[in-house]
Amino acid sequence: MGHIIFSSCTIPFFFILCLFPFVSSFPYSQFDGSCPYLPMIVRNGVWDAFRKDNRIAASLLRLHFHDCFIIGCDASILLDDTNDFKGEKNALPNRNSARGYEVIDSIKADVEKACPLTISCADILALAAREAVVLSGGPYWQVQLGRRDGLTASESAANAQLPSPFEPLDKIVAKFLAKGLDIKDVVVLSGAHTIGFAQCIAFKNRLFNYKGSGQPDPALDSSALPDLKTICPNQDSSNSNLAPLDSPSAYRFDNVYYTNLVRRTGLLESDQALMGDPRTAALVKAYSMNPYLFYNDFATSMVKMSNIGILTGKDGQIRKSCRFVN
Repeated sequence: MGHIIFSSCTIPFFFILCLFPFVSSFPYSQFDGSCPYLPMIVRNGVWDAFRKDNRIAASLLRLHFHDCFIIGCDASILLDDTNDFKGEKNALPNRNSARGYEVIDSIKADVEKACPLTISCADILALAAREAVVLSGGPYWQVQLGRRDGLTASESAANAQLPSPFEPLDKIVAKFLAKGLDIKDVVVLSGAHTIGFAQCIAFKNRLFNYKGSGQPDPALDSSALPDLKTICPNQDSSNSNLAPLDSPSAYRFDNVYYTNLVRRTGLLESDQALMGDPRTAALVKAYSMNPYLFYNDFATSMVKMSNIGILTGKDGQIRKSCRFVN
């Protein structure tokens, strides 16, 4: 039976955002009795990490997304390799790219001191992603708690199921649909690229020799080329260089990501493709003009995504360490 979660409000920067009530699809608890300081512990852990590394907000949000899109939101992405399985940390979409593991480890250690074997790594990851967005100026949403941690991980599933910046939009949409999401969620959750950076290898093909043409991608406005070519010169040594996904405001959660797409200056080919399909272009334009609509829909889609493949009841476990099965 679902439980009603009442609307929550926050004041990021200069506006107030209120989420409407929705129905939970799994047991919800704030752990008020067994772990009353959980939200504060997670919030302090994320804030401390952000003070040391202002890129970490985007990394924690991405880590949650990459976790949910494989086996489900079960913290499988946090597991180290074992003799029994090859985990997801070294899958192609995550290798030398996914970050924030040590932040979750630190928060988990603090949570275990306060309330041993009570809060899963999956719940901590979901809370940390929310705090990362709020810290960056984005919307607050009520995080449903009660997930349990998975017992395995899969490198092959991560390679096959995570959307790639090189894939056509139809294939990305198909991967979202396979997880119970829809095409609106594709547009909304792509808006997470309003914060963070991408390695040059993820988009450099657009700058110099798009599809063997010897020319830049015609979907990329020429005004973006000089700066990007400076960051990512046409040589292999630049592959790991970083460029902002949302150049005007790489650390601020806002709707400029969508404005960039309308102006044809989206960094990733998969992002700019949202303007090439009438099913998604209308939403891009709407979000570019109405940040409050984007914030509300982003919060709703995050709750929806964080329900994917969750373990509850006696399934899974509460790990002592997020890196290892008990």
